Amino acid sequence: MDDHKTDNVPTVPAYARVPFNRCNLPAVILGSLTYQRHPVPLVLDGVAALHHRFFEQLDTIDDAGHRATHFMAHMSAHFSLEHPEEAGFVSGRGGKGRTRADYLRQVRGWSFDANGREGAVLKAWVTSRFGLLPRFHREPLGDYADNAYAAFLEEMCRGLYGTNALEAQLDLLYSYCQYELARRYPGETHLVLYRGVNRVGEHEVLGRQRDGGLRVLFNNLNSFTRVRERADEFGDYILTVAVPLAKIFFFTQLLPGRLRGEEEYVAIGGVYEVALTTH
Repeated sequence: MDDHKTDNVPTVPAYARVPFNRCNLPAVILGSLTYQRHPVPLVLDGVAALHHRFFEQLDTIDDAGHRATHFMAHMSAHFSLEHPEEAGFVSGRGGKGRTRADYLRQVRGWSFDANGREGAVLKAWVTSRFGLLPRFHREPLGDYADNAYAAFLEEMCRGLYGTNALEAQLDLLYSYCQYELARRYPGETHLVLYRGVNRVGEHEVLGRQRDGGLRVLFNNLNSFTRVRERADEFGDYILTVAVPLAKIFFFTQLLPGRLRGEEEYVAIGGVYEVALTTH
């Protein structure tokens, strides 16, 4: 990316963000092109303090597979995933199935259908933690008075109802992903990822770069792949994006054998510089 452009550097428009979040940078900054070019770590409130011993233990484990096993064991113990009654669930009151709506079900559901109930929960979590509003869920989303947005909120509420600290589980999943990325790519700040689309108009194009690239406002959560040939399967056009590591929420190889798909990376949105090509 060219750091010497003299044209205006846009940030995420006001209609696509909220003024508060639960991390160390506001959405107006982390959603900007400046952040894409010069990222810094994104830290969610309270996670490091609450789970500091867990991350200290990870430092002593050299094998990524063993770290993943330790992470899942920690999640199960901390959130009582195997014994929901220890977290306050009382049998006989209905909704027993919702206790199984844990972090793994959310990311598996996303891989199956990003516009399903689990996708609504994840997009709402991104808004809460990073301040970026969803721009699409089954259809384009307008403001809070829009019928499509009301339907999205209803599905999100159904997805969160009766769950066990689900948003806190997602906080730890993101933080663990960031830990793993730092260990796997020491000194790196970005990954080049690809997304296949049938129409460029499927995304909100805010303008063009001097080099012919696009400025695109992505949905607040998006799937990419590291394999360009894989992106070819999803559309006639390929979007190539340098995604900051700090914006990667999870990827399929983070938890070997537990997530579907190959080389899928799910990244937080905002405004990005994008190269557009055909195959």
